Amino acid sequence: MSVTYIDAIHQAMAELLEEDPRVFLYGEDIAGSFGGAFKATKGLAERFPERVLNAPIAEDAIMGTAIGAAVGGMKPIVEMQFADFGILALNQMCNNAAAHYFRTGMPLNITLRMPCGGTPGGGPYHSQMVEALFAHFPGVHVFTPATVADAYYMLKQAVQIPDPVVFLEHKYLYRWLKADTWVEADPLPIGRARIVRPGRHATVVTYSAMVPETLKAAEELSATSGYHIEVVDLRTVKPIDTDTILASVARTGRVLVVSEDFPWGGVAAEVVARVASEGLHLLDAPPLRLSSRDCPIPYHPDLWKAHRPHSEDIAAAVRYLITL
Repeated sequence: MSVTYIDAIHQAMAELLEEDPRVFLYGEDIAGSFGGAFKATKGLAERFPERVLNAPIAEDAIMGTAIGAAVGGMKPIVEMQFADFGILALNQMCNNAAAHYFRTGMPLNITLRMPCGGTPGGGPYHSQMVEALFAHFPGVHVFTPATVADAYYMLKQAVQIPDPVVFLEHKYLYRWLKADTWVEADPLPIGRARIVRPGRHATVVTYSAMVPETLKAAEELSATSGYHIEVVDLRTVKPIDTDTILASVARTGRVLVVSEDFPWGGVAAEVVARVASEGLHLLDAPPLRLSSRDCPIPYHPDLWKAHRPHSEDIAAAVRYLITL
């Protein structure tokens, strides 16, 4: 029997509630039979009465409440219905929570779960990637799990970090991504990237739902062109594992960075900057990036597909990179 990405998140929260009385869940419509917009907390309110709490539709206030609870020694796991609306909590997260340890010496255990990314028909208000916004601020950790096992282990690890963590769960992966189990023999530590697929002709650095898209492109390139592409899953964009990226570039001499975020000031730009400044001597061609288009996200499925990178776009970009 296979388990899904969202099954792993649900299991991690259930275990955290069981293991630590300081953990509680707080978010819009997460208690009762509804279980949140994507059913991630379904059934947990019945198992853990008074520790799965509905919040008002006020994201800034939700984060403020979580900060107060964390100051009091609790470990809140906050759910925003959509990452787009989590931007309303940017003030509380980045001006208050992120700077709290620096200002007071008191760490805060806050995990902010946000469904992110696009699906057909989601449109401009329910499809955005917000990792670069939160990662900009010192003190905030930003996790972007792309496997079932990472969704489980990284959530359990996030709650133990004494600083605020933004945990970005891609909506497309919730029920599409499946595995035999969420258990791994030796899960990677936070801040370590994963070589998902070894290769020698070019490196593709990516994260979140672009990982399966990149793997699909790598399979197609291998079958049709004989190119062997090394795929690096960042796993966390803050902290970022520059060492693994540079080691991969040293093996291949070429790098493409793929992101679903908008191109301006994004994670892809940061990775390209690091490679250019620290690994220029390793490159046989200029570092390239592939992101979503710099315009609001359209509703129509065909326009959405043209807006967001897909495996065909990644394969075309890699072919171009190899010819440089």
